[in-house]
Amino acid sequence: MIAVLLSVLLLTVTYALVLASFHPWDLAIGATVSSAVLTLFRRFLFGDRPAVLEDFGKRLVAFVPFAAIASRDIIAGTWTVALIVLHVRPLREPGIVAVPVGDRTPVGVAVSALVTTLSPGSFLVDVDWDRGVMLIHVLDAKDPAGVCEAHQRFYYRYQKRVFP
Repeated sequence: MIAVLLSVLLLTVTYALVLASFHPWDLAIGATVSSAVLTLFRRFLFGDRPAVLEDFGKRLVAFVPFAAIASRDIIAGTWTVALIVLHVRPLREPGIVAVPVGDRTPVGVAVSALVTTLSPGSFLVDVDWDRGVMLIHVLDAKDPAGVCEAHQRFYYRYQKRVFP
């Protein structure tokens, strides 16, 4: 029950943020739409019974540094792309790097892909589940081992506590 209520709340807040309005009518419409979506897709989203969120408090606390570092990477990527576009910094060796999936769950892979793609200058091309790698295009693929190490370090230090 708590997972459903939390889901309705998060979907409603997301709806309000997309509209850029927290007017009571917008919140009411968002809550109605969120409730309808969860009712229609309950089995798909939660299975027969809603799953219990394990260690929710710890995950919530760990989300703060995760979001901060992801934001820092987005700002750094934006700066790098701006310098390249303005021809202040040369485009070195763009390419695709295979980053091992490791012990990421499917949700962990999706979150890694989202964080990677949010940062300008890199994006997920594909996930090769057979080889166990994420194929990521980066603007500077001169040091593939360094790119892999940076992604793994981010995962193990920040993401794994929130989205394993």
